[in-house]
Amino acid sequence: MDIVVSGSIAYDYLMTFPGHFKDHLHPEDLHQISLSFLVDEMTKHWGGVAANIGYTLAMLGMRPKLMGTAGRDFQDYRQWLESAGVDTSTVTELSDVFTASFFVNTDLDNNQIATFYAGAMGRARNYLLADVMEATPDLVVVSPNDPKAMANIAEECRNRKIRFIYDPSQQVARLSGEEISHDMQGAYAMFVNAYEARVICEKTGKSIDDLRQMTEILVITQGERGSHIYENGNLIEVPAIPAKQVQDPTGGGDAFRAGFIFALAHNLPIELAGRIGALCATYVLEQIGTQGHQYTIEEFVQRFRHHFDDGDLLNVVI
Repeated sequence: MDIVVSGSIAYDYLMTFPGHFKDHLHPEDLHQISLSFLVDEMTKHWGGVAANIGYTLAMLGMRPKLMGTAGRDFQDYRQWLESAGVDTSTVTELSDVFTASFFVNTDLDNNQIATFYAGAMGRARNYLLADVMEATPDLVVVSPNDPKAMANIAEECRNRKIRFIYDPSQQVARLSGEEISHDMQGAYAMFVNAYEARVICEKTGKSIDDLRQMTEILVITQGERGSHIYENGNLIEVPAIPAKQVQDPTGGGDAFRAGFIFALAHNLPIELAGRIGALCATYVLEQIGTQGHQYTIEEFVQRFRHHFDDGDLLNVVI
């Protein structure tokens, strides 16, 4: 299956705060916040939602095309992705701006406060699928990006009758209810977490039942409680797989999406797709950074079978 993952490509700057954010947030002063958190450490990693999804798909033996805009500091990142198995021929590199950057601070409860610098991502609205590839892909992932770029790609998919997955995640806070309702129209599937689902319902005036009727598949991840998958009027509850040790929560949702998409590409059952996504997420939680995990497909299947019975369905990917 020819898969294009569109969205952000970024560098991640991950920081750890040796305390609890809640101890420094006072309800009566939320209208005038001025806080500075002294962190113990900071590390720089490859990141960006689209790149993260593409990386995990590559770990599972696929070669997805990454579509997005990067800056003049992208050369090393491109080499890293290509060595992992991601096709970066559809990435547009801009020489007059830096690649987007994500700055996130995580406390002892794994709560996060983050800031995102758009950089080259702000130019993504200038490029369509037709501008970067001649062929028509089988599936396109519309993940967080410049909001106009997301709308453009979704519209192009509808016009060209290309199956697409709508994954607004971090951009839910910025998008209006009208934009979300419009962009998700015609989507084959939509992925959000529980908090984002509530925000979408508030902004659009729709219920979860309304959202599930607008797409064939609605996936709402629930953090350590697993995920809820809605398909054909049914709810499938998939448990999370406990990590050996949680190193950092950043990127777990991106990996979940990659595992789910991998299963769709191999025509595996939806419940199995959710379980594969759960294990992909666990691998990320056990590492620092969103692309620090490495495994062969054989190693992945072996670990999967320690937790779930796949009925030998995964033999098709070994």
